[in-house]
Amino acid sequence: MKKLRYLDYFIFIPYIILSVIGAVMVYSASSEVAVTQGKAAASYFEKQVIFVIIGLILLFFTFFFKYQMLKNKKIVLGLLIFIFVSLILVFFLAEEINGAKAWISIGGAFNFQPAEFAKLVLIWYLAFIFSRKQQSIVKDTLNTIWPPMVIFLLIAILVFLENDVGGALILTIIALAVMFSSGMPARLGVLSGLGASTFAGGYIYLVYKYGTKVPFMNETRLSRFQAFWDPFKTSQEAGLQLYNSYLALSRGGLFGVGLGRSVQKLGYLPEPYTDFIIAILGEELGLVTLLFVVLLIMMLISRIYLIGIRAKDSFGSLICVGVATMMMIQTFLNLGGVTGILPITGVTFPFISYGGSSMLVLSISLGLVLNISATEKMNKEIKS
Repeated sequence: MKKLRYLDYFIFIPYIILSVIGAVMVYSASSEVAVTQGKAAASYFEKQVIFVIIGLILLFFTFFFKYQMLKNKKIVLGLLIFIFVSLILVFFLAEEINGAKAWISIGGAFNFQPAEFAKLVLIWYLAFIFSRKQQSIVKDTLNTIWPPMVIFLLIAILVFLENDVGGALILTIIALAVMFSSGMPARLGVLSGLGASTFAGGYIYLVYKYGTKVPFMNETRLSRFQAFWDPFKTSQEAGLQLYNSYLALSRGGLFGVGLGRSVQKLGYLPEPYTDFIIAILGEELGLVTLLFVVLLIMMLISRIYLIGIRAKDSFGSLICVGVATMMMIQTFLNLGGVTGILPITGVTFPFISYGGSSMLVLSISLGLVLNISATEKMNKEIKS
C-alpha cells in the first residue's frame, strides 16, 4: 500500500472529474431515448455508473500490479491471442448496430467491444516488442519493424472489416506513434507521414469524384463524406447528425440552456448519449463548460506524454506514448466530427460518452500510466 504515496493526482483527479461529468451527461442525454425504447429513464445512467465503478477498481488493480509482470511475455501473448479470437468471434456472434458488427452481447445486459480492447493490447504489445529492440531498430529498421507491423495490420484489418473505420484509423495512428517513438530514424517518420497524408488526400478526392466506385467505399461511408462536405444540403439525410449538432452548439451559447433542457436530444440528434454527447453538453452547459472538459482532457494527455518523456524505462515510456496518443486521437476525431471539421467516424469522446468497453479500456490504460509513474518515482527515491 506504500505505492499509494506515489499516486499521480494530476492524472487521477481529472479522471474522476471527467468520469463524473460523463455519468451526469449520459443521464441527461439518454433519459428521453431510454423512455422511447420502453426502458427506465435512468437505465443508461445506471449502466454507466457501473462501468465507472468497475473502471475505478480496474485502474487501482493495474496500478498495484507488479511493474515487472507487465513485461511478462506470456501475459502479453495471452492478451494478443485473446484479442485475435475476440475480433474473429465478432463476425459470428455480433449483431449489426448502426451499420457495424462490433459488439458481442454478454448475458443480454452488456455489450463487449473487442475493437476497444484491441487499442490497449496493441499499445502493450508494441511497447513490449520495441522496448526490447532499441538497438536493432536503429541499425536494421525494416527487419525489426515488419513482424510487429504484420500483427498490427491483421488487427487493423479485422477492425476495418467490422465497418469500424474510426477504430482502424486510431489503431494505425497508435502504431505509428509508438513505432516512431521507439528510436526509428527521423527521415522514415517524415517520409511515412508525407506518404500517409498524400494517400489520404488522394483517396478523399477520388471519393468526391467517383463515390462508391472507389475501393472500400460503401453507401454508409459515402454518406458521412457527403455530410462533411455539405451538411445543410443533406440536413434531412446524410447531414442530419451534423446539422442538428450545429443547432445544439449554437443554441447553447456561452453558458447553455440548463442541464436536462436540451431540445436536440428529443429525437432530433441521433446518438445523443454516445457519438454526439458533446453537442448535448454544449447545448445544456454551454461553451465555457465544453472548453473546461476539453482543457481537462488535454491536461491529462499532456501529463501522460510528460511521464513518458521522463521515464527511464523504454517499455513504460512507449506505453505512455501509446495511451496519450489513443486519447488525443479519439478526442480530436470526436470533436472534429461534432463540429464538422472532420467526417463523422463514430468515435466516442473519452470518459464522457456512454460505453462500457471504452470506459474500462481508458481506466486500465490510466492504471498502467499511474503504475509507470509510481515505479519511476520509487526507483528515483531509492537511487537518491
